[in-house]
Amino acid sequence: MKERVAILGASDNPERYSYKAMEMLEENGHEAILVSPRYQEIEGKPVHADLTSLKGIDTLTLYVNAEISSKMKDQILNLKPKRVIFNPGTENPSLEKLLTDSGIAFEEACTLVLLRTNQF
Repeated sequence: MKERVAILGASDNPERYSYKAMEMLEENGHEAILVSPRYQEIEGKPVHADLTSLKGIDTLTLYVNAEISSKMKDQILNLKPKRVIFNPGTENPSLEKLLTDSGIAFEEACTLVLLRTNQF
């Protein structure tokens, strides 16, 4: 099933995991929505500065540290994604509690591994 996936912490660097996730999500038929205040576009795709304008997101996959995701907690909760993936290094127990309290599913996992093993 095709999902709309927001990548928070998108990068134009092919060596970064967020870039690899963008490629792999699209290879698997998902729509990658890029989010980063650093870029206007990546590979011809528009990049959103934050989450405020996004709607209908199935999965939010995080590639930012806990300090950044904590600052964005209201945007994340208002986005109401069906689930949030905390990639390695992005774990945030206080945000995970807020997600649980709001009924939003989350997992600490690697988006790339989930895609490669058909668990996405």
